[in-house]
Amino acid sequence: MASAGFAEERLTEERKHVRRERPHGFFAKPVKKPDGSMDLFTWTAGVPGEAGTPWEGGVYKLNMYFPEDFPAKPPKCQFDPPLFHPNVYPSGTICLSILNAEKGWEPSHSVLQVLKGVQLLLNTPNLDDPAQREAYDLMRRDVAAYEARVREVAKANTPA
Repeated sequence: MASAGFAEERLTEERKHVRRERPHGFFAKPVKKPDGSMDLFTWTAGVPGEAGTPWEGGVYKLNMYFPEDFPAKPPKCQFDPPLFHPNVYPSGTICLSILNAEKGWEPSHSVLQVLKGVQLLLNTPNLDDPAQREAYDLMRRDVAAYEARVREVAKANTPA
């Protein structure tokens, strides 16, 4: 259980870092357990769509699930609700190299770096690693139709 203790320490530091350095439009925080205490291993987060892209105006909510051996292993990140995107599985799970222990994960990656990576992925999908057939096929076939669909998603995810 020593690794879980290290993970808790790191996540406590990550929480402080997010509170201090959070870029405009982003948020990330641990969820509260039924008893009112914080669950450092489950966070709710939001990633804003980048200005000048079809994602602009939306804030895309996701859950971050940190393993007990974090930061040796990456968090699992899952959009809630799932997004229409070539690299988002129908479950909402995000397919991104920095979230893959065998590909691009580094223990030095911070929560904010992960969220910025997710923001970058929104407008620059990796078509070599598709996770959602419908979004992938539409983007390959008709970029304008794909972007129109993304603008609908952005409108549905625009904060009130």
